Amino acid sequence: MIELFGSGPSGETVKAVTIRAGGLTARILTWGATLQSARLAGVAHDLTLGSDDFADYLGDLRHHGSLIGPVVNRLTDAQAVIRGVQRQFEVNYNGRHTLHSGAVGCHLQNWQIQSASENACDLTLELPDGAGGFPGRRQISARFEISAPACLTMTITAATDAETILNFANHSYWNLDGTQTWAGHQLKIAAEAYLPNDADFKPTGEVAPVANTPMDFRQARAIIPGAPEMDNCLVLSRAQAPLRDVLWLTGTSGVTMTVATTEPGIQIYDQRGVQRRGAEAYEGIAVEAQGWPDAPNQPHFPQITVKPGAPLTQITRWKFAR
Repeated sequence: MIELFGSGPSGETVKAVTIRAGGLTARILTWGATLQSARLAGVAHDLTLGSDDFADYLGDLRHHGSLIGPVVNRLTDAQAVIRGVQRQFEVNYNGRHTLHSGAVGCHLQNWQIQSASENACDLTLELPDGAGGFPGRRQISARFEISAPACLTMTITAATDAETILNFANHSYWNLDGTQTWAGHQLKIAAEAYLPNDADFKPTGEVAPVANTPMDFRQARAIIPGAPEMDNCLVLSRAQAPLRDVLWLTGTSGVTMTVATTEPGIQIYDQRGVQRRGAEAYEGIAVEAQGWPDAPNQPHFPQITVKPGAPLTQITRWKFAR
């Protein structure tokens, strides 16, 4: 089902596509290829944090459920060397760095509906060469598909006509209990290492074992707001891998979410700030499967370079149960 959702800042028609199969229903917005809603049969509340007011997605909710790209996360000093050329990007974070690709980010674009059916939709977006400092005319597609009993799969495909950097991530916030905060949720992540941050919440370059640190989630445990603060990338592998389960989140209500991905990292952000109207801090926990952040400025990290003739494919899957 396709419905009108709002009007963009330049008069674009923003639509919402509802897809369903088994016990799961999801609503995808063309603005930002945003996962606006995820509802599980028998559960009274939405599992992800969104809004029915499009205006919210132009402000504090611009990262809620949206597809971040062409490069998610931070780029040190708003720059990177691409094919031997120093590229400069928009400075939009702490007066020095680039966050989520700046104003040209995919989350601030109105995608086109390529196709839609009962259980799937395909969205497309073209990013022009040089937009925001990123080279290459990039053709991007995002497919959202639900399969029974309650599984949502997102497949991102991106091709370029010039060497560039690409690293996408869905930026949904999750609260499986529908409560004011995610306190009491259990979290497990199949990660032996993580990337410590500096004061600007970007990687220091160190790859640190999780053992004997607060970032050790190898065994499921209850998570507590602020203990520790979380805005780190957990290391799943040193390269893309076949789709595999990497993260398990369980609410006190008994609702569970299992995340699978092809990506080598998964960023966890605790939402320590208030973003939705009338909400509290720590309302939802962001789970962002992605390549390692700031990779172009960290030569020993797995790189995110994409060349013509070799499109990038990234897959993330969420499986729900109660």
